[in-house]
Amino acid sequence: MSLDTLIVQNLLGADQSEPSCDACALVLLGGGARTAYQVGVLKALAAMLAANTPTADNTAPAFPFKWLFGTSAGALNASYLASRASLGLQALPQLAAFWSQLRSSHIYRLEAPGWVRANRVFAGWTLARQVKRHRALLDTLPLVDTLHHAIDLPGLEHALHQQDIDVLGVTASSYTTGEHWTFCQTRPDPATRPWSRPGRRASFQPITIEHLMASSAIPFLFPAVPLWVEGHKEHFGDGSMRQLSPLSPAIQFGARRILVIGVGQPQRSGLGGNNNGEPTAGTIAGHAMASVFHDTLQADVEQAQRVSQTLSRLPPELAAALPYKPLEVLALQPSFSLDELARKHIGSLPAPTRNTLTGLGALDTGRGSAGSAAALASYLLFEPDFVHALIELGEHDAWRRKDELIAFFGASQTVGASLAMP
Repeated sequence: MSLDTLIVQNLLGADQSEPSCDACALVLLGGGARTAYQVGVLKALAAMLAANTPTADNTAPAFPFKWLFGTSAGALNASYLASRASLGLQALPQLAAFWSQLRSSHIYRLEAPGWVRANRVFAGWTLARQVKRHRALLDTLPLVDTLHHAIDLPGLEHALHQQDIDVLGVTASSYTTGEHWTFCQTRPDPATRPWSRPGRRASFQPITIEHLMASSAIPFLFPAVPLWVEGHKEHFGDGSMRQLSPLSPAIQFGARRILVIGVGQPQRSGLGGNNNGEPTAGTIAGHAMASVFHDTLQADVEQAQRVSQTLSRLPPELAAALPYKPLEVLALQPSFSLDELARKHIGSLPAPTRNTLTGLGALDTGRGSAGSAAALASYLLFEPDFVHALIELGEHDAWRRKDELIAFFGASQTVGASLAMP
């Protein structure tokens, strides 16, 4: 989070109505199949809040977030929740049920004969044919169909009009201009206006399946998606690219309490070890994916922490006179290496995908490169065994921080920021 976000937003927003101090924003970062971890965190959170939130007449607890922002596959999770916000807290376990039914065939398709694994030339020919047909290595038409069935766009509009939520924001990166865009669908007549910062911009428009496809378009693997911004068409890819300030959109809308769930990990499995040879295709592919999804969460939270702590140390009279407000940020990330987790499930990849990438050496599990193979596979493993393992890890990490989560959602206003570290 840059200082200009805090300063400009607070100065320009001084005349806006102050949001409720109990209102909370949800920020979900990207990472392909790895974002099933977020589902586990939210499923556990729903159980905690249901047990600790008294309601009258046995009504379901209210939806816990007013602002939802997502990037890449995190945008798919945020949009699913926003479209079901009118259901209240039960929207969270419904997201887990949706993920439990997913398969890689619901996300992408790669047509390849079984024998390509044995021949690098034929594996390359297969991928070249895919690129010619689909402008990327994988055909994502199955994801389009999945999202049309899963995301209730009329439900999103209903939730906004009923004030169950205030905004859904989806981020994507423009291949055309290099700028990082946040597309926001808001309640009618929002107090916040679209912003423009160096390299980062916002556009207020209805969220569509095309926005979600653009945000989750992993470079090279998924095709770019055209979107209209300011009266002209630009082509967009995965919002994780060039995302330096994941908390910024929530702050722009006045959120003072932010729950953010990333899919970074304590260490990259396979980066160490005794393999001193030249990097394999799998090593390079895994490193490239890690660079695309480079997790800037820790730096952003630390910046928020420094600013909030500085404000908390000011004399009360001076702090009251300033147009700045402290933030409370609670961030969760996996306590266990997702590469290591994926290593156990590489064999679950669809055979055409596994065979083709193995034929190219990008899923080489020998010569000490298994960790890199797992790193690449972890973004594509939308298979039950891996998804369930991620959900269980998310639930475990959330329950481990139960007291903090309960306090976070039960607190009225707290100064500071915290980051879950392994």
